[in-house]
Amino acid sequence: MIKVLLIGNGNVASHLATAFSKTNEIGLTQMSSRQLDSLPIADVSLIAVSDDAVEAVANQTTENQGVIAHTSGSVNLNAIKAKRNGVFYPLQSFTKGKEINYSKVPFCLEATYTSDLILLEKLVKLIQAKSYSISSLQREKLHLAAVFANNFTNHMYTLAHDICAKEQIPFEILHPLILETAKKIESLSPEASQTGPAIRKDQKTIEKHLSQLSNAQQELYLLITKSIQSH
Repeated sequence: MIKVLLIGNGNVASHLATAFSKTNEIGLTQMSSRQLDSLPIADVSLIAVSDDAVEAVANQTTENQGVIAHTSGSVNLNAIKAKRNGVFYPLQSFTKGKEINYSKVPFCLEATYTSDLILLEKLVKLIQAKSYSISSLQREKLHLAAVFANNFTNHMYTLAHDICAKEQIPFEILHPLILETAKKIESLSPEASQTGPAIRKDQKTIEKHLSQLSNAQQELYLLITKSIQSH
């Protein structure tokens, strides 16, 4: 059995706790980052807190916590000063109440020692997920790519939802289009999949769209249009 100490109570920590609790081969203890006075001995201590808090929380752990790893996409491995440090980063968007199929979730792993990397890989296998050995520099760039692919894209959905809501159009009409675009890039490159007035340089349509937008929305529309056309 792998003894796991999970520090944190946010979305990532809650989802990992649920996943770990489903197998008898993981002995889980979950604690808030405010309860670190007396820590149980663990094979793996996972720090699942906000990026800015990782280093401060890590400094409160002790050497008897086995490998001490954080779950952040943007924080360097060396932010944890323990002798046995690591990274256990799930590349997925976690939302409270939304179940996760871990067989589809890639975990980006890193550790100072090969034996600790193997231990983290075993932990990933126990929740039936996939693991990749990714360096801190690679993970930094991957996290940046994920912000574009996920966070910024979701904001575009929000703006599209606002336009639909204003005109009393059900947003679900756009669902098939959104899903088809996401599905398409499994077999085609995103560049090859690009459609729309920007790539066609359909200026009349672009101007018509701009006339219906606020100043802030116009600025964003023009910026993205220019980026598509110049790529």
